[in-house]
Amino acid sequence: MTYKYVVAKPSLTGRELEYVTDGIKDGWISSKGPHVTGFERAFADYNGVAHGVSCSSGTTALMLALRALGIGPGDEVIVPEFTMVATAWAVTYVGATPVFVDCRDDLNIDTGAIEAKITPRTKVIMPVHIYGRRCDMDGVLRLAYEYNLRVVEDSAEAHGVRPVGDIACFSLYGNKIITSGEGGICLTDDQRLADQLVHLRSMGFSHNHDFIHRKLAYSARMTDMQAAVAQAQVEQLDDFLAERREIERRYNEGLADVDGITVLPPRDVLWVYDLLAERRDELHDHLARAGVETRRFFRPMSQQPGYLDPVWPTLNATRLADQGLYLPVYIGLTASDQDYVIGKVREFYGS
Repeated sequence: MTYKYVVAKPSLTGRELEYVTDGIKDGWISSKGPHVTGFERAFADYNGVAHGVSCSSGTTALMLALRALGIGPGDEVIVPEFTMVATAWAVTYVGATPVFVDCRDDLNIDTGAIEAKITPRTKVIMPVHIYGRRCDMDGVLRLAYEYNLRVVEDSAEAHGVRPVGDIACFSLYGNKIITSGEGGICLTDDQRLADQLVHLRSMGFSHNHDFIHRKLAYSARMTDMQAAVAQAQVEQLDDFLAERREIERRYNEGLADVDGITVLPPRDVLWVYDLLAERRDELHDHLARAGVETRRFFRPMSQQPGYLDPVWPTLNATRLADQGLYLPVYIGLTASDQDYVIGKVREFYGS
């Protein structure tokens, strides 16, 4: 189906083409190009963090973070029930076991329920800032301190939320707040962890490049062409966030009084505009016929075939997932575009 209003699309109106063209003219297209280090430095500085290590995807960033912390078989990692499956898969990729914790009504992990899931095998808490809504990091850090755990933040959906854990991992997929098409980046203040991340993403080469690879590592580098796009995107991030805040404000005002819609708590940064809707699937179809693309929420991890647990129908995550929908959000979505989308939602509910 062709939609007039899509859920997400990138904005590439900055210096993206200029930077990519410069790299091609100079012959810098691999991971050794200057835009890789330029992007890493720019994004780390934006977030007030010492080190940025780019890589091939947000999922890869999570996997590299866990490996850099020494996580592997026999270890457990606390993961939210309500998240994209990549969060759990990263844990599985390194041979560890994800242990799931249900969400609060704001969709983020219930920090009050984490402690009961901690065992002697628990090594990491991996919170996710769901849909751009910062989770309770004070609660996470308090538990990490008390139980001597590390913290890996899944910040894939939260560019602009400042990191506070050991490593924060961002996605640069095409639907994210800033993008390089594909790609990811890890941020950390720890020099040793940054060195490990670089080592692991680059086939585990030794300093003298002797082709003796002493640990299992990955070819997970970002190309200079991708980094050129990402660097130009960082330059626009404040403007992107400001425009997205205005989009959030207009949706909030237009939908606040609609019977059948629950407007969710404010987001720290707007990735998607998520809401709860009665007769959600009928609303989805109604909007699709009107040319408006929407997406349903993530499904709980305990409902995924690889992690199936009979507890999933009882979860708060399941209740919310059954009602959840998100609306178009992208740079260039005008007030009149939003009026149309809001009008179609109101039309469905007879408001």
